[in-house]
Amino acid sequence: METYDVIIAGGGPAGASAATHLARRGARVLLAEQKKFPRPKLCGEFISPECARHFERLAVADQMFAARPATLAETVFYSRNGSHVSVPSSWFGSTGLALGLSRAEMDERLLRRAAAAGAHVLESASVSDLIMEEGRVQGVKLKQGSTETSYRAAVTIDATGRARALTRHLSPRRNHSPRPPMIAFKAHLEETQVADAACEIYFYRGGYGGLSSVENGLSNLCFIASARDVRACGADADRVMREVVCQNLRARFTLATARLHSPWLAVSLEGFGRHEVAAAKGLLAIGDAASFIDPFTGSGMLMALESGELAATTIGDYLHAGAQSQSLDDLRVRYAAAYQRVFAARLRVCSFIRRAAFIPGFAETAIRIFGANERLRRRLARATRGRTTETYSVAERAR
Repeated sequence: METYDVIIAGGGPAGASAATHLARRGARVLLAEQKKFPRPKLCGEFISPECARHFERLAVADQMFAARPATLAETVFYSRNGSHVSVPSSWFGSTGLALGLSRAEMDERLLRRAAAAGAHVLESASVSDLIMEEGRVQGVKLKQGSTETSYRAAVTIDATGRARALTRHLSPRRNHSPRPPMIAFKAHLEETQVADAACEIYFYRGGYGGLSSVENGLSNLCFIASARDVRACGADADRVMREVVCQNLRARFTLATARLHSPWLAVSLEGFGRHEVAAAKGLLAIGDAASFIDPFTGSGMLMALESGELAATTIGDYLHAGAQSQSLDDLRVRYAAAYQRVFAARLRVCSFIRRAAFIPGFAETAIRIFGANERLRRRLARATRGRTTETYSVAERAR
């Protein structure tokens, strides 16, 4: 049975970030990814300006720009009747620009960087079970094809996204409702009328969506709709786009001539907000497995990279100190407290905005108010990111 310092399940931005940081600190890391990269992923594919510093710390910035991402200078929010308000990308990060890059391209580069840093990367490897001994997680069982292999580690990380594949082994999901309240869709489109260098967010009855440019002249459309509306459209994603998303006047214009370039991806959403970030001794959660922040904030990728670095810093300190001076209980407490300090405030703000956004007529009123007050608009936008990330690192904030 092979033994590592850290096992990470999930090779997305959070898992790859944690693996790279840990490997560069000398930890023996196994990074197991269920899929074979590159692969498409349901996501808004908006990379906020603050991510630039994370790419630099991961030594992957050049690879990202080699993919020729689109540059996004602003995010424009549109109410159903076409009223709008803009949030400049220059309010976040020193680069002043956000990027539009497909997850297939971004995740591939991050995963290869983790391998180059020294992490042992296994693709097409899914977790079949946790190894539990003496009340703690001591590793995982991985399946590759018909082969199942056990791996041990001092610490295991759940970076499997909203699936929370590891954490669910401890508390299996009880699905009381066979009909999830929200469904998310994503596809790459050709010939949209999205504004140059803009990410556009559309609000409509029961949901919202985002349209922005990515590499190769394509646009990424990602939206959520109520399960009721999806059923009314026969679960046909194109119909949902035309009949639900295009209730928004701006969306009706930008999508009028759009043509599908890639197949639709769809997934049910159980909810937003925070989960248990340290569910057991020896098991920590990062990325969407720890918290799923509302897509309209454009900060999901940032939180993935931040939480990966935060976990790597906390675990790295634990490994350096040695089990004699710090217990796994101490590690759980330190990580949970650090996570709370870094992310709790922005998650509360986003929860409030989400609830308010679905009040009939709220979007129009909010856009009018915030459109007339730049200072208020800037403060709210910054609140969805937490404290300033350009002046000090996640690791420094956690101490």
